[in-house]
Amino acid sequence: MSSETAVLTRLPRANYASMVTERLRDSIVNGSLAPGSQLNVPEPATQFGVSRSPVREALQRLIQEGLVRAEPHRGVFVPVLNEADVRDIYLAREALESAAVRHIISTSKSAQAADELDRFVERMQDAVTVGDWEAVSRYDLEFHTALVAATGSPRLQGMFSRVISETRLCLGVLTAADARRDLVEEHRQITATIREGKTAEALALSHKHFEDAIVTIASRNNRTMEDTK
Repeated sequence: MSSETAVLTRLPRANYASMVTERLRDSIVNGSLAPGSQLNVPEPATQFGVSRSPVREALQRLIQEGLVRAEPHRGVFVPVLNEADVRDIYLAREALESAAVRHIISTSKSAQAADELDRFVERMQDAVTVGDWEAVSRYDLEFHTALVAATGSPRLQGMFSRVISETRLCLGVLTAADARRDLVEEHRQITATIREGKTAEALALSHKHFEDAIVTIASRNNRTMEDTK
């Protein structure tokens, strides 16, 4: 984190660690802390006007979320994800979300789950209409989080929380160049097949959705590499 760009932002005394975690998480996801950046405890402590203890706790939380990595004898870094990492993240996501779809449909939770998912589809549509790509990305991930939450399984949700954090790391903030115009329709179709109890169709649509996401991320990374040449 560059001391030149750091802004002294004193936090309220309550729940320092949670607030530092949130600020650092946002900086990682929106790209202010780029992949490969090192996070040294003193800099956030000075930036946010807190002691080093809540910063250390915040870094431990982010390590558990997969948003930063601790390297022995070196420090804590924002990870640089390669194509294999991205594919592995989406492999894990597909396994967890497929299990969620099967459970929701087999336990007659389809209608209730679909009602909740529809809310995020409409919010995503509104965000696309005004070109708010950060909101599009947020509602996309909230849609999938709600899908897993609809199972009512604490363990499945616990496993999913790690992989969805790493997805945020993959995506960062969407831009118009990243946008897929069929994104809303893909989510709408997934929701419809869940509502109708069509397990095979829902899983097939989800698989295509994940494959399209990998292509989007690869395209973004290729553009980034070209820009840095």
